[in-house]
Order: sequence, then C-alpha cells, then structure tokens
Amino acid sequence: MAKIEPFEKHARRYEEWFEEHPDLYRWELKAIEHLLPDFSEGVEIGIGTGRFALPLGIRRGIEPSPKMAMIAMKKGLEVIPGIAEEIPLPDESVDFVLMVTTICFVDDPLQALKEIYRILKPDGTVIVGFVDRDTPLGRHYLEHRNESRFYAPAIFFSADEVAGLLREADFGELEAVQTLFGERLESMEGGVRLGWGEGAFVVIRGCKVENRESKE
Repeated sequence: MAKIEPFEKHARRYEEWFEEHPDLYRWELKAIEHLLPDFSEGVEIGIGTGRFALPLGIRRGIEPSPKMAMIAMKKGLEVIPGIAEEIPLPDESVDFVLMVTTICFVDDPLQALKEIYRILKPDGTVIVGFVDRDTPLGRHYLEHRNESRFYAPAIFFSADEVAGLLREADFGELEAVQTLFGERLESMEGGVRLGWGEGAFVVIRGCKVENRESKE
C-alpha cells in the first residue's frame, strides 16, 4: 500500500519546504540536470506537486496522493493516479523516467524499477534521485525519521543499494553525481561532483540496454 498519509496530511508543508530551502532545491535540480538526457516522452513516477517535473520539462507523472496530484495539476501537469509497482502505462511507451525522493516510499523498490524498465523504450533512460543513507544527513534523517512529518514510513537506501537494485532490474551504463555536502541541512554546501560517498543527495542514471554484454 502506497505510503501517502504524510503527503495527504501535509501537502502544503511539502511545498513550503522548497520555498524555505531554495538553494538546496536549486542544487538538487542542477544535479539532475547534469545527467538529464534528451527526451520526447518523459514521465515522473511520484510526481508529487510537480516541483521537479515542471522545471525539467516533464509534463506527465504518476502519483498516488490525490492532494499532491491536485497541486501538480493546478500547475498544468498531467497526473495519472497510480503506484510505482503497477505503473498504468503501456510497455515501451516513454523514453525517459524520473523518480526523485520516491524510492524510499515504495513498498517494493525492485518491482518499481522493473516496471520502469517495462515502460521504457529501448535505450530509454531512468534517473533516480534520493538521500544517501550513508552520509551524515542520511543518517540524521534515519535516526530522527519518527520525528519527521514525511520520513516516518520511509526506508532509506545507500547509493550502493540503489545502484544494485538498478542493475538487478536490468539497467546498465550507470552514471552518478552527488550534491549537498555537509553535516546538517542548515549548513549544506552546493556543487555537483561525480559519483557518490560525500553528497547527501545522489542522482543515478541508468539505461535500458537490451544487449547484456554492454551493461556495466
């Protein structure tokens, strides 16, 4: 069952977080943009209020929370009700899928990634953005998640684990960047660096490579 209760209760507070932390939001977008492919048919899984889809040029998304979806639709986005493990789109119907801070809220992350693989066209691309559990901020969120409006039901992953899940779902040619460096949210520094291990926010890109010999 989708973990939508915090977002149904606090949809407006979710929007306010980005307004209160514009620099962090800007660097998260920059990290995604660093790996953003050219695409014609993109979709965001867990589009939320459209905070990432809209500036990145994605016009359509899947979202299980009606209140979050309503905010996104008011911004002119198309929102389809659904969950990541059962994406209501045909096989090979899109060439790019974005999933940002969503993987920690799905019940079955591997199944979600397999569904993304299914709906992608050959050579299509997925980008997964998330807070790396193995960083100071990730550990802080994990330790204090029961005090958070949003993270109480979340399952945090390390970057190694997310990369492993992508490979298990048959994605190849993985690339990663990281941003938000520091111990606490209030003192984070920006910049985009390759790989992971330092930045709290990690972005990993994978490709639907059907020739297994070309996978990494």
